[in-house]
Amino acid sequence: MPNARAEAVDDQTASRPAARFGPAAMLLAGSVLLSRILGYAREALLAYQVGARSSTDAYFAAFQIPDLLNYLLAGGALSIAFLPLYTRYLARRDADAAHRFFTTVLGTLGLVALLATAALWWWAEPLVALQFPHFDAPTQALTAHLTRIVLPAQIFFVTGGIINATLLARERFGAAAAAPLIYNAAIIAGGLLVAPRRELGVEGFAWGALAGAVLGPFLAPLLDARRHVRLGVRVNVRDRAVLRYLAVAAPLMFGQTLLTVDEWYGRWFGALLDAGTVAHLSYARRLMQVPVAVVGQAIAAAALPTLARLWAEGRHEEFQGLVLRTLRAGLALAVFGGAAVIVLAQPTVRLVYQHGAFTTDDTAQVARLLTLFCLAVPAWIAQQIAVRAFYARGDTWRPMLLGTAIALAAIPLYLLLAKRFGAVGIAAAGALGMSTNTLATLLLARWVHGGPDLAQLCDTTMRAAVIAAIGCGVTYPAVQLLPHGGAGVLLELACGGALFGVIVLLGTLAIGDATMRETLLRLLRWGRRRGCRAGA
Repeated sequence: MPNARAEAVDDQTASRPAARFGPAAMLLAGSVLLSRILGYAREALLAYQVGARSSTDAYFAAFQIPDLLNYLLAGGALSIAFLPLYTRYLARRDADAAHRFFTTVLGTLGLVALLATAALWWWAEPLVALQFPHFDAPTQALTAHLTRIVLPAQIFFVTGGIINATLLARERFGAAAAAPLIYNAAIIAGGLLVAPRRELGVEGFAWGALAGAVLGPFLAPLLDARRHVRLGVRVNVRDRAVLRYLAVAAPLMFGQTLLTVDEWYGRWFGALLDAGTVAHLSYARRLMQVPVAVVGQAIAAAALPTLARLWAEGRHEEFQGLVLRTLRAGLALAVFGGAAVIVLAQPTVRLVYQHGAFTTDDTAQVARLLTLFCLAVPAWIAQQIAVRAFYARGDTWRPMLLGTAIALAAIPLYLLLAKRFGAVGIAAAGALGMSTNTLATLLLARWVHGGPDLAQLCDTTMRAAVIAAIGCGVTYPAVQLLPHGGAGVLLELACGGALFGVIVLLGTLAIGDATMRETLLRLLRWGRRRGCRAGA
């Protein structure tokens, strides 16, 4: 009786009140942190075996066309477009309509993803030449070859994303937590098994990415959904529910913000500079994404189902209060996380990347870029949270139109700064553009929806900035006194991280606001519980 069981689950999900998303955010934050650790193991392996040269540029550039396809199909935002609509069916206890909506979107978008992948696979060479005209002929050929390997992964990202959205609507976050771990582990396995063969170079990492997309983002939610969701596939491009979904998803398909295109700009404009520039920017971005993903991605992903449910049930006051508290907590953690990475940039890059073919000059360049990227960490995190308040209301057009306008207007800034300052200019342009985008989004939210309270957000940000500045001012000179070579890098990170953490803790208790103190105490309690469980 799998259908009856799934319908019973739908009724329970619709009838129970929205759960607190704190535990879910902690779960996803832990998953993202572990995923990032695996990601840096992956990047360290790539840096060790290949370094930062033309073949590395080709590997990173090979993801450009697949990424474009993913975002064109709203694959990176499926839960944003799909989840609020699906949640409304659950809130109305209409299990049949929810099932029909899910299966039709899954079948229709899955077919489109398959056809688009086939077309892009066929035209890979001219598309690579169009996007990266300054690559030499061998690098363009390698980029096209690697592109063809990773392109089919998008079919599994898109279909797996739709299945996972149904689980998120039921407040089941296990598959979302497991998927990135499996994906990164598969890439590492591909690099270890295939990349050591010199004639294949970076190809093993590409095959690992394809296998990881099948096993993680697709298979993990599919296995969980079999017990909780009625599965099926239906194709109907004229279905009214699908057309409604497309109306909500359209701005996510055709409009792009700097959350997405900043990485594309780094590849495009970096490819106009010296060989290795794309790789340097990509390596630095991966490290910057640690606080962004652990804080922003985890909080935003966990908050959206709760926000969507509050809005669907008409609990608008609770909705606004949750948005404000989430933004204040996210901004405080963002400032602390970004500052920690800045003050420990050099030893972090040395530990993760400076092995094998990755030189000390590469370390210096990546550390400079990382510092600039991290200046915008609060903006990255606040943007991810702020737009969820729009999306939970079904309002995707206004924030995406605003973000698209800013992304297009930023192109001359990237070109100018790249021409004058090289890779450093590209990183600086990204930090300036992202900060502008976030401020504009918050102002739009305040004007259109009456919240959040910008004065309270500024107060939290300034308090966190003062604490972080003190932490950096004390930690940086202290770290310089420690040995830098060999195992000294571990001592730098351990002592520097501990010192910075103590200053943040004391500073938050002394001058932090109530939200900052509550967030910090929750994290400490969560860490103590995990430590006790591990000890038991």
